[in-house]
Amino acid sequence: MTISRSNAPEIPYVLDRIGVLMRPEPGNPLEVEGVLNPATAWGTDGELYLFPRLVSAGNVSRVGRARIVLDEGGAPVDVERLTPVLEADRGWEHGSNHGGVEDPRITHIPQINTHVMTYVAFGPTGPRPALAVSADGERWTRLGPVLFAYEDSLDTDLNLFPNKDVVFFPEVVPDPHGVPSIAMLHRPMWDFSFVRPDEAPPLPAGTTDDRASVWISYIPLADVERDIRALTRPGGHRFVAGSEFDWEALKIGAGPAPLRVPEGWLVLHHGVTGTVVGGAFVPQDNVRYVAGALLLDDKDPSRLLSRTAEPLLVPETAEETSGTVANVVFPTAIEKIGERTFVFYGMADSMIGVAELRRAQA
Repeated sequence: MTISRSNAPEIPYVLDRIGVLMRPEPGNPLEVEGVLNPATAWGTDGELYLFPRLVSAGNVSRVGRARIVLDEGGAPVDVERLTPVLEADRGWEHGSNHGGVEDPRITHIPQINTHVMTYVAFGPTGPRPALAVSADGERWTRLGPVLFAYEDSLDTDLNLFPNKDVVFFPEVVPDPHGVPSIAMLHRPMWDFSFVRPDEAPPLPAGTTDDRASVWISYIPLADVERDIRALTRPGGHRFVAGSEFDWEALKIGAGPAPLRVPEGWLVLHHGVTGTVVGGAFVPQDNVRYVAGALLLDDKDPSRLLSRTAEPLLVPETAEETSGTVANVVFPTAIEKIGERTFVFYGMADSMIGVAELRRAQA
């Protein structure tokens, strides 16, 4: 795989498409507008579960739950639907004529023995990140919206802005000062179009590019051990990566939980091209989402080591090129099953696909 800068480590990984895992179920009112952008988690019964975003009429989303069916070779091929685990039934998760709990990501963090779900609450002032936690992957407890700690050196307040693509690291990592911490990647959107479209957003100090990019924030492990609700109060915010190549010219965002590989932390991400019409919070017809990869330093995950100069997966199949939002592959979950690693992704905001992540042949 070609890389973007001289002397950067190679990213020797490829994605091989397997096929469609989940389609909307005919006659199911919870799925009439699509199933997409799932999380995954292992249950206490040893089964792997899918947590898809289910979209009902009016673009109202829930987080579902389904057991993943494997074939004889261990590849995901089907699902058995179960009861949804999260609905937009809190006042801050919906507005008068819109709402939803969207795009879950789940990370199991062994050091706190907890599954942490991030999701987007599409509430009265637009999309805001929120958290829920579970011991077994079946029963979930809301921790509430993420409240980013104020840092005067940034000259702005991250809580002013919508934020998406929030995902936790699966291990404790050092923060920039060496403090053992739980870290999250997130994607602030310097965009007031949902509430004050004529207002110029106050960008963080030193930021000259207003395209949505990947940031990292930290919560000291000791704080979380004292009170799990500390997960909603991250600090130490730092820019990690922005748009660099033509295939990510509009914006980028993190996908599944970072995967530890020999080279560091592998972060699958989406790159977007096209034109946003009518604001960032309405369905778009003129965008294209593809999947690439970032490589972060395992000793300092705020440090970008390398990135793929070309996408690993692009919309090609009928399911990826035609749907609610055409031309979308949107990776959101990654799991090792036996000796193989699988990536679960949204297909054109309508279905869910599976690809296998493997090391490229030397």
